[in-house]
Amino acid sequence: MEFNYNTEQISALIKNRRSIYPNQYELGKVVPDEIIWQILENANHAPNHKQTEPWRFIVYSGDGLKSFAKLQSDIYFKNISGDFKQARYDKLLNYPLMSSHIIAIGMKRSERKELLPEIEEIEAVACAVQNMFLTVTAFGLGCYWTTAGITYMEAAKPYFDLGPEDKLLGFLYIGYVAKPFEGPSKRRDIRNKVKWVIK
Repeated sequence: MEFNYNTEQISALIKNRRSIYPNQYELGKVVPDEIIWQILENANHAPNHKQTEPWRFIVYSGDGLKSFAKLQSDIYFKNISGDFKQARYDKLLNYPLMSSHIIAIGMKRSERKELLPEIEEIEAVACAVQNMFLTVTAFGLGCYWTTAGITYMEAAKPYFDLGPEDKLLGFLYIGYVAKPFEGPSKRRDIRNKVKWVIK
């Protein structure tokens, strides 16, 4: 099987991937569902050990964004232990409404868990999210993977169809970009992070 990919375009796509926040989106402009499905389909082709395909997604759009906003702000309010922050609560309630779609990201632990460490399933989901990020970028959209708020609250898991051994790994906010990013990538030179052994 032969492939003839444009490696320059692929490299440019990777280098131009950015986190673009909901307050940079065009308010009220909705991404077509077929694009969201393509984003999810590409996520589904991430590498994963033992073919467990541990990623699980819940997509919120339309009035579902209001439902998600209320859900996460309620979970935060009920489960924060002595460190309630009104600004955080207000952001959880209002930030989702700036997006076109929000995708909850879960890791469903394999029934064959004795065959592989948990970290490998988390890594597989992270690869799936990178596929989503790159697809969003290819469509000229913006997205933001957040783990703030309720992500690591045990009490949140059942609301996202996750059990005690599963993980909630955050939320991907997606929208059309109203305020594009500017400037080159801030990555430091890869040569400072590589050791090359030749003998």
